[in-house]
Amino acid sequence: MEILKLKPVLKDYLWGGQKLKKDFGFESELEKVAEGWMLSCHKDGMNLIENGEYAGRTLESVIEQEGKETIVGTRSLDFPYFPVLIKLIDAKDNLSIQVHPDNEYAQRVENEFGKTEIWYVLDADEDAKLIYGFKEKITSDEFKKAIEENTLLDVLNVVNVKKGDLFFIEAGTVHAIGKGTLIAEIQQNSNSTYRVYDYGRVGADGKPRDLHIKKAVDVSITEPAKHKTNPMGEAIDCKDYVSTLLTECDLFTVHHYDVRKKIELETNEKTFHHILVVNGNGKINEIPFKKGDSFFVPANFGKYTICGEAEIIITNL
Repeated sequence: MEILKLKPVLKDYLWGGQKLKKDFGFESELEKVAEGWMLSCHKDGMNLIENGEYAGRTLESVIEQEGKETIVGTRSLDFPYFPVLIKLIDAKDNLSIQVHPDNEYAQRVENEFGKTEIWYVLDADEDAKLIYGFKEKITSDEFKKAIEENTLLDVLNVVNVKKGDLFFIEAGTVHAIGKGTLIAEIQQNSNSTYRVYDYGRVGADGKPRDLHIKKAVDVSITEPAKHKTNPMGEAIDCKDYVSTLLTECDLFTVHHYDVRKKIELETNEKTFHHILVVNGNGKINEIPFKKGDSFFVPANFGKYTICGEAEIIITNL
């Protein structure tokens, strides 16, 4: 089976900007492009395949036809659904302060799985910030009171961000991406989000956007985030490329590569590879790529070579 080029699914949330259109070349009639879903088999937006014999079909339909174990890999049998969702996020304005449920709560209440994710900062304005957990431990009642009395910002942990930073957002961690930040997000395949504060903004209908206070209080870890920022491994210089392990957990493994000339990689029966090109250009085998391209390398594909000068993020199970 061939390497599949994926067409991004574009979302026009009110806080989005123009970078994904101007810098990444995404073509869209949307005024704002807040997110590009680069690997998705989620019902809220599924990637179409752009090349080869499966062109025009969804990735999910090809997986169903060819077999999950064959295409996604044997590790996917641990999950009753396609396990990951990968996005590019352009925050021209602040995102709402929010929290995601864990698997147990999400399955019981939302009929889908929970959402743990990582953020890798691709670019950030000089004064860019984000919210990452609480300054100190508080009770759930104190959390609820802070929401109701509009003092939530006083108890949350605000972090300065710069290009190259990494954050592990465990389910239950209250968080928000700040304005002026461009992020690659690798997450569980879930769209369950509980909004707790939205800066008084209104939606397209002119009404304040819904808050989900009870659910947020139910699922939130009301203490400082367990994980340190930048939990990535040491960069390994291999002459033709530099490799950095961003995250390795029971949900996904993510590597960052600065390709100077070429790198040879391989999939086996256990897992696919997803390739996200965040800068530069070159070829994957004989397939040309540029900034903003997204590729799915099936499990059992075997060896493949990336040639060129590029910055890429590769995710597998």
